[in-house]
Amino acid sequence: MITLTERQSLILKAIVRDYTEGGNPVGSKSLVQELPTKVSSATIRNEMARLEDLGLIVKTHLSSGRMPSIKGYRYYVDHILKPEKVDNKDLKVIQHSLGGEFHKIDEIVAQSADILSQLTSYTTFTLRPELKDSRLSGFRLVPLGNHQVMAILVTNNGDVENQTFTIPNDITGDELEPVVRFIDDQLVGLPLQDVFRQLNQEIPLKLAKYLRDPDGFVDIFGRVLSKAASERFYVGGKLNLFNYTDQQSPKELQSLYSLLDQTDSLASVIGSPGQHIQVRIGNEITNDLLKNYSLITATYDVDQHGQGVIALLGPTAMPYSRMIGLMGAFQRELAGKLLDYYRYFDE
Repeated sequence: MITLTERQSLILKAIVRDYTEGGNPVGSKSLVQELPTKVSSATIRNEMARLEDLGLIVKTHLSSGRMPSIKGYRYYVDHILKPEKVDNKDLKVIQHSLGGEFHKIDEIVAQSADILSQLTSYTTFTLRPELKDSRLSGFRLVPLGNHQVMAILVTNNGDVENQTFTIPNDITGDELEPVVRFIDDQLVGLPLQDVFRQLNQEIPLKLAKYLRDPDGFVDIFGRVLSKAASERFYVGGKLNLFNYTDQQSPKELQSLYSLLDQTDSLASVIGSPGQHIQVRIGNEITNDLLKNYSLITATYDVDQHGQGVIALLGPTAMPYSRMIGLMGAFQRELAGKLLDYYRYFDE
């Protein structure tokens, strides 16, 4: 395990700060002016040589300055970093953006990805609170004419999902009414997972007494139910990802962009964050496409309604102290907004 002296830690901290803020290698002369204790340029060069031997900083080919290595960023995050307090301006942006009127949980979660992206200029991901305890609280079919119907499904969390479908010419609205009543009588109040189970087992047989061919309705109901229960990541600032990549191959860039649209791939990359903010750097991220990036993740807790996820993807040379401070504030504000939403809905 690497152990640094206080002076070495101060030098590494200054190199990380200067490089992430300015993007230029840091030399000993500039550090002379920045360190809180007076030391000579020669002393700083000796300490920088020691940090280089430890693999925490690297020398560039273009100048005598140094920049942090992946290992250096890791040491800095684990042992030196202190989260920066969020300034009032950023906090007001978060609170104002989350203070609007929202009709669905997904609207809040989607908006939060955009807010965090705008504040950081990075790519962000948000995942709504887990849905394992969601229950079906209502189902309706609304005729739209020309054999089109809108299927509307409501959960106890206040989520409303709808999809429009075309029904066969030989099925009338009158025939569908008893089917909707059956759903209300038999399935409302059940957890969505139990509804899925019955949909795959008992429901088709039970619906046979109402419909000559229940498969079409089962498909309609199953699709809107899947939409309500699906795990969805919302992405903010997709194009920001390309501001920090050295990958020039069009194929690699295409793969990188398409990654952002694949829920399963994103779930694999983000993993299972804990309540505490976690930072993964470079090859610590499970996808080779992201080896030149850093990923900051955390959960936000909404009491009995479960936990959601927020994540931030940016360059390894990011201002970690500010980003972690923002993530902490965002955790609190988003959880508070969702708790207010659920509280209002429960009333």
